[in-house]
Amino acid sequence: MGVSLLYRVSSGLLVLFALGHHFGFRRVDPRWGADAVVAAMRGTRFEVQGFSRTYWDFFTGFGLFVTVFLLFAAVLAWQLGGLPRDRLMLLPVLRWALAICSVGVAILSWQYFFIAPGVFSSAVAMCLVLAAWLGGKT
Repeated sequence: MGVSLLYRVSSGLLVLFALGHHFGFRRVDPRWGADAVVAAMRGTRFEVQGFSRTYWDFFTGFGLFVTVFLLFAAVLAWQLGGLPRDRLMLLPVLRWALAICSVGVAILSWQYFFIAPGVFSSAVAMCLVLAAWLGGKT
């Protein structure tokens, strides 16, 4: 598999991951028994630096941050996939930063979440690590 294809596959997986995250992170299944916790998160208001917020606001805001950064990573991976090999070789910090970040996301996904984010993040991490490694070879 070529470097360009690895980055493009990563990009597609990241878009799917972002969409799944965006449409799923605020859903609460009644079988989880978390209704009281969610109601408390939504209903408890407090002042923070002059703004009235709830814990649900923070949960939603951080979740949307994740979606935005997943989409940014998708764009970055797509752009890296379009670079010629000689240009890609000039960007080792960028290649490896994206790869190492994706490994961190995979570890956190398996530690704190469930199968879908674990599988997506692991697949992205494998593609990006391999692309970073191959992208530095002559």
